[in-house]
Amino acid sequence: MSIGTNIRNLREEKGFTQEKLAELVDVSFQAVSSWERDEYKPDIDKLLRLADIFDVSLSAIAEEKRKIFKTKETIYNWEHMKTYVKTTARNLQMSDTLSAVDFALEAHEGQKRKKSDIPYIYHPLNMACHAFSMGIKEDSVISAILLHDVVEDCNKTVEELPVCEDAKQIVRLVSHEKTNGSDRKKVMDAYYDAIAKNPKAALVKCIDRCNNLTTMSWGLSRERIYRMINETEMYYPKLLKAIKATLEYNDAAWLLQYQIESMLDIYKRLM
Repeated sequence: MSIGTNIRNLREEKGFTQEKLAELVDVSFQAVSSWERDEYKPDIDKLLRLADIFDVSLSAIAEEKRKIFKTKETIYNWEHMKTYVKTTARNLQMSDTLSAVDFALEAHEGQKRKKSDIPYIYHPLNMACHAFSMGIKEDSVISAILLHDVVEDCNKTVEELPVCEDAKQIVRLVSHEKTNGSDRKKVMDAYYDAIAKNPKAALVKCIDRCNNLTTMSWGLSRERIYRMINETEMYYPKLLKAIKATLEYNDAAWLLQYQIESMLDIYKRLM
């Protein structure tokens, strides 16, 4: 697609008229029209302004794309993952995990992942399958993975979770209240320091971050992506260190570090 076509498609995605976009860029609507017809190309300062307005990279506007790749928001069917998790839990006699699956399904009912129609339960189920694939079979860890967002997002309390105290403590550590700009760093410093003292909580949080990194390209604004990258580089090395210090989690630590750092590098290069 041409630069003009990119501008038109991005404008329409935002629901802007040519007049509205012209107002935001501080040009005439005739200029916007000429860009979209590929009669003229925007100057670099206008391209930068357009990227900011559309919340995309400069290349998303400026590159004349000759090939369009098909993308997908999910890889696995969440109901299949539910069946796998429950079957594995039964075979391993993981009673807390079995209870946690049903509790999480009910708590997240009707919720969707950001900017999508994906049932929210896809996220914790995906994390549980991720943990199983790395050889993590601890009932408290898997059940905490399944419940890690119900306190923050579903108006549940830690005390009402149908799991052991070990799992409740993990959920308690990985849950935090929303913060404002002025106190965010102080709150996040304390939050991650507490998680780093509990290897199981660190493990859950790193698996959570892996899953969130894979979806942030379409689920978050560019500003939030920058913040996610910076936050990950700032706090996650200490969590990975806590995981590595636990012998039975060594393989998981290696995989998690590889996954997190690889995804960060890809995002940096594309942005």
